Amino acid sequence: MNISLLYCFDLFGTAIFAISGVLLAGRLKMDPFGVIVLASVTAIGGGSIRDMMLGATPVFWIVDNNYLWVIFLTCLATLLLVKQPKQLPWYILPVCDAIGLAVFVGIGVEKTMRLQDSMMIAVIMGVLTGCGGGIIRDILAREIPMVLRSEIYAIACIAGGIVHTTSLYFGISSQSSFLLGVVTTLSIRLAAIRWHLSLPTLHLKG
Repeated sequence: MNISLLYCFDLFGTAIFAISGVLLAGRLKMDPFGVIVLASVTAIGGGSIRDMMLGATPVFWIVDNNYLWVIFLTCLATLLLVKQPKQLPWYILPVCDAIGLAVFVGIGVEKTMRLQDSMMIAVIMGVLTGCGGGIIRDILAREIPMVLRSEIYAIACIAGGIVHTTSLYFGISSQSSFLLGVVTTLSIRLAAIRWHLSLPTLHLKG
């Protein structure tokens, strides 16, 4: 994929995940510092872990401070536009999260494939990029991470990553493969939100 287009997608995903963090912080009545922290870990947490695991250091937001500016400006804009987050429709937070999730999985797969050629590792890093920040966000908010609950979340990431890497394997262009993966992840996640789809949970007797 064209590097500049990938960069735009990355900044877009950063803003979307930051919004997700701000909305959750607002629901939990956090102060401005808490809002920024929750937005930041949501937006760059997964990518930071990915870069450290791949040895792509310094991590992306240290090399390029635009990510931090996007987070800060997104926090400011969201706080100004959303005065009473509790009155927002229930689906706003999960839909924002789904969009950011799909974009970040694609970013994670694309960046990993540029650094090495293992499809399996690319899928894993895509899932980590998409879910890592949300896991940190939910832990800080004292909630069970969405990826560990019965919701179809990580499965959507895995499916999108597989479609992305498989498309590349069969010679489909990087840009088209990226979009196919993003659409796959987003479609599955939105379907799960719309129809309340979930995975079976483990119940142990004793």
